[in-house]
Amino acid sequence: MHITGGCHCGAIRYQAEIDPERVTICHCTDCQRLTGSAYRVTAPAQPQSFTLVSGEPRSYAKHGDSGALSRQFFCPNCGSPLYRTDGEGRAIGIRLGGIDQRRDLTPKKQIWCRSALPWVENIQPLPRFHGED
Repeated sequence: MHITGGCHCGAIRYQAEIDPERVTICHCTDCQRLTGSAYRVTAPAQPQSFTLVSGEPRSYAKHGDSGALSRQFFCPNCGSPLYRTDGEGRAIGIRLGGIDQRRDLTPKKQIWCRSALPWVENIQPLPRFHGED
């Protein structure tokens, strides 16, 4: 599937080919901290299919919960998380929130569930609104 996307302020834009069957929710503590939320949703892409169309992201490297090196890329203007690569640059994980076609993508699995916050499995009963109340 061809996707396009970018950061919140529009300074960075990208395009890629992804396999929608590999979209994953990650509950690891690194993803919780990096998103400021309960989990992160990622669409993997092969490096040769990923192209930066505009802008230049910043990055930093960290060893994740798995022990593997991970480079996190984000917009230097607005701070939007964009994607990650492994230490070798062999795999790219594009952050779902920046993908223009995100409504067409449904996660197919969850990983690092031992770190999941206890309430994430049961939000259906919470009151729902179409905007802020």
